[in-house]
Amino acid sequence: MAARFARSIGALSSSATHKSPAGIEAVSHGVFKPRLASSSSSPESELPKTNNKKMTDRLSGVIDVVNDRKLPAELRGQRDAVRSETDIINVVEQRIWHSMEEGQFENLPGKGKPLDLNTNPHADPAEDTLYRILSRNKCAPEWVELNKEIRNRVVEWRSALKRAWTHRGSVDDSAWIEASESLKLQIRDINNKVFRYNLIVPFGRQMLGLKWEKEMDRLKEESTGS
Repeated sequence: MAARFARSIGALSSSATHKSPAGIEAVSHGVFKPRLASSSSSPESELPKTNNKKMTDRLSGVIDVVNDRKLPAELRGQRDAVRSETDIINVVEQRIWHSMEEGQFENLPGKGKPLDLNTNPHADPAEDTLYRILSRNKCAPEWVELNKEIRNRVVEWRSALKRAWTHRGSVDDSAWIEASESLKLQIRDINNKVFRYNLIVPFGRQMLGLKWEKEMDRLKEESTGS
């Protein structure tokens, strides 16, 4: 009887801690302790990152090839050495000089004859057609008319500024203050027209607006110089 009781005690001691199928360790007295998962990431979780990196590298390579083909033949494969547009312009100028030295500009079709300016082969066909219609009707594009208006307004404004500055009182500046406030409102209207002009003008023909401080410095320099 005593031997059977001892064997039962030994069996209970050996089974005090066992693992459940769910990976939870059962401790004696009914206390359960979860087993910590491994901190190493599975290979499956790293696959999307690897695929994204490969796709990014592939797209970067395609972009580099496209940009490289835009360069002159002399600069292809040397994109890192191209620091500015000046390097490309230098290559174009060298080609022109070499062509001139080889006589490729001699005996060209239409040499000595007036140029035909009715069409512009480098312009957008739709814009070229529109400009020809305007020209035939003695009209100009909106940005051309607006350019003339802005330049005339600037000349008139600067003349008014000069008159107000010349006739300002040495003691009472009330007239100058009133004139300067009116001129500041006018300069705002001119700059609004400049903003409108810059939105519709072809690229490379934009103009700068007026600034009161710069105009005053310019006027003072002219007064000092005279």
